[in-house]
Amino acid sequence: MEAVAEKKETSIHEGKYLTFVLGSEEYGIEIIKVSEIIGIMDITNVPQTPDYMKGVINLRGKVIPVIDLRLKFSMVEEKYTQETCVIVVDVNNTQIGIIVDSVSEVQDINGSEIEETPDLGQGIDTNFILGMGKVKEKIIILLDIEKVLSAGDLDMVKEISESE
Repeated sequence: MEAVAEKKETSIHEGKYLTFVLGSEEYGIEIIKVSEIIGIMDITNVPQTPDYMKGVINLRGKVIPVIDLRLKFSMVEEKYTQETCVIVVDVNNTQIGIIVDSVSEVQDINGSEIEETPDLGQGIDTNFILGMGKVKEKIIILLDIEKVLSAGDLDMVKEISESE
């Protein structure tokens, strides 16, 4: 019975989402997880990290690890443009920058506009998706940013930010 209650609780994630674009898709993350949005800046490479771990930035004296969300999602890497942004998110009390193609807007999404994540078949992990927001005739993939980054990613990020 407990599992059913938990499922019901996670199916309604209404609230404010920062929406952004990767490729041709629009994504959203809960605004409460967003610290700030900054333009792309110099990123210091950190050796022996996965491709999607771009390195670290110095943001007002604080070292913040940066992940390219395109690469994390196995998308083709694109050149950064003036639209490219770093969204600084707070994940388990650690600040992490995620690089996105462009930031759209803050959307207020009602529970009635959110559908559960469809089953995409065996072997396809969709645990990091909170649901599908249907707003103004388009679908916004709502991400659970804490699940987008695996435990291994978070450990690596903690090590990087502590070593700098």
